[in-house]
Formats: sequence, structure tokens, C-alpha cells
Amino acid sequence: MSDYIPEQEFQVEEETKEPPQYKVILLNDDYTTFEFVISILKVVFNKPEPEAIQITFDVHKRGYGICGIYSREIAETKVMMVEQLSESAGYPLKCVMEEE
Repeated sequence: MSDYIPEQEFQVEEETKEPPQYKVILLNDDYTTFEFVISILKVVFNKPEPEAIQITFDVHKRGYGICGIYSREIAETKVMMVEQLSESAGYPLKCVMEEE
């Protein structure tokens, strides 16, 4: 008796899924200064100054600003960095991530 099984009996569909991406979002508050938000965007998110200013205005006007879209691990790290820098500077700036 042979253990050979013809290949056509086992058809495996290979489906490669991209890992989910996450938006990192800054939330508006009444205490964090524009200058601090701009510096966070430049340091943590590597945004050039004009883009950092635009995102800061989005945070102020809309209540939130999207800082970027990243893999889960990178998004988690950036959220943690923002929280640590904000806390150490005495600001209540909040940063969240949500699946895109």
C-alpha cells in the first residue's frame, strides 16, 4: 500500500494578507501648547515643520489629527512615546491608535 496522494486531491489556496495598519491620532485638549504638539510631530513622527503645523491645526480645529499610518507595533510604540513625552513635560496630550 502506498502513502502517495495525488497532488490534485489537495489544492491549497494560498492567500497572503497584508497585516492590518493603524492610524495614530493626536486628540485635542485645552492645555497642550501648539509648540509642544509641533515638536512631538517633528520628533516622534519625523514630520517636516509645514506638515507638523498643518496637523496641529487639524487637532485644534477638528479635535484630532492623524499623525501617520503604521503597523501595530510601530503605532503602539509611537503612542507610548507621545504619552511619555507629554507626561514628562506636564501636558495632558492624548494619543490613540485605531485600525484603518
